Amino acid sequence: MDANKPPLNACGPTIRRLRYERKWSQATLALKCQLAGWDISRDIIASMELRRRLLTDLDLQRFAKVFRVPVEQLFPRR
Repeated sequence: MDANKPPLNACGPTIRRLRYERKWSQATLALKCQLAGWDISRDIIASMELRRRLLTDLDLQRFAKVFRVPVEQLFPRR
């Protein structure tokens, strides 16, 4: 991430961690999201994970559904 730009979301690293834990590629996650009815690409997922793209509350609900976790689990651990 560019040192001069602030991160645009807090959940990107957690999404990456959950994806790694499942041994999914970004393309696999994108496909699973698409099968769940969400039109999203691998490039968008990469931008979200790198915190270069905003995440909406609807995005978080969709990720929680695909990962089968509560929305709260997408937020960084303290």
